[in-house]
Amino acid sequence: MAEPDPGDGRGAGRGSWAALVPLLLGTFTGTVANTIVNVPLTLILRDLDASISSGTLVVVGFTLPFAVLLPLSGWLGDRCGPRRVFLAAMLLLGIGSAGAGLAGDLASLVAMRAVQGVATAAMLPAVMALIASLFGGGRRGRALGLWAAANGVGQAAGPTLGGGLATWFGWHAVFWPVVPLCAAAAALAVRFVPAGRARPVPLDRRGAALLTLAAGLGLGGTSAAATLGATSPLVWGGVLAGLLTAAAYAATSRGRPDAFLPPRLLLEARYLRSCLSVLAQMFCLGATLLAVPVYLTTQRHTGTLYAGAVLLSLPVVMSVLGPVTGVLMERLSPRAVLRGGLLILIAGQGLVAAVLAASGAVPWLLAALALTGAGVAFVQTPAATGATRSDAGRRGAGLGLFNLLRFGGSALGAAWVGAVLDQAPAFGVMFAVCAATAALGLLASFAGPDPA
Repeated sequence: MAEPDPGDGRGAGRGSWAALVPLLLGTFTGTVANTIVNVPLTLILRDLDASISSGTLVVVGFTLPFAVLLPLSGWLGDRCGPRRVFLAAMLLLGIGSAGAGLAGDLASLVAMRAVQGVATAAMLPAVMALIASLFGGGRRGRALGLWAAANGVGQAAGPTLGGGLATWFGWHAVFWPVVPLCAAAAALAVRFVPAGRARPVPLDRRGAALLTLAAGLGLGGTSAAATLGATSPLVWGGVLAGLLTAAAYAATSRGRPDAFLPPRLLLEARYLRSCLSVLAQMFCLGATLLAVPVYLTTQRHTGTLYAGAVLLSLPVVMSVLGPVTGVLMERLSPRAVLRGGLLILIAGQGLVAAVLAASGAVPWLLAALALTGAGVAFVQTPAATGATRSDAGRRGAGLGLFNLLRFGGSALGAAWVGAVLDQAPAFGVMFAVCAATAALGLLASFAGPDPA
């Protein structure tokens, strides 16, 4: 039996399915913009005469401003209206992509990647807010299932498209397809997405600054682990400073009705279990997307295209099962699907650990990646649905924080891989810890009354 949807107060939830098309296209475009440099990164650095270590700036230049600004961007969607923010984000993403395609040095490229990250940060909470407003009840689960599928397709298409374009036309061509995609998403949004109404939400400047600073310090510290090493004082100092700043935010915001995001809302069972479950899921996904290609190219001595083709099984399964997840949520309940997805994710990560530890056959690795992809698909849609149905998720800042934890989990997973590889390539242990993290996410899914 499906869990009831209490409504979110944003709208009637009876939007046209045509309105979902530009939102999915925007989601796909933002994901592609993020991942399209992964394969041609070495070629980019060679052409710009830049070091391999500085290549992390091309990736972090996007992901750090993207993740850090998510809560503030969510508030902006409330204040200005999510459609208006979505349109501005598409314009900014197109400008950043065109600038990256014209970049002649590393500094210019990193700056344009930061513009892309800021634009995608503005777009993502706006998309989730619009879906929550336009689709209520069981329709929301189906809509978020398609949203999850668009994420999966973007993760599959980005590296493949980037590698092909860089090989055939040079690395500058990697960024150009994003420009017409942004234009198409914006044009369709103007045509099909209702304008909605902005809400005069005041900005708690101190709270917003503290939460943004906490995210920046924490994610900056974990991102630095790739170049400085996991034991660097700067890495742990950044993470510790981020935690202390988050504690300061909680202490100064408690009991204040005008707080940027009241801490009591973050402890609501529906929101808390969604955040913790998706944090565990994204930890596993971030680790897998980084570690498996490294394993194949360094331990099996395969080419990068072969490694990418093997890894493709994960996002393909995610994409196929995204729409199916919405249907299952209607027939069962979001929590039942969430728990089932976490169980599948535990099995998938456990199988990856066993295959890599024993240097098993590639077909077994493909099966393990497919199982992991299924687990990810069955977790992210019900987690997003639970977040949008919570009191915190009815605020743009709450949706932004949910997505910050999603991508923070991915960064933590990548940092865990870097920490293990810095010591010894113990891939079996690496993924055993990922399976244990998914098990903790499963425990978190039992928080609160059932159903809630």
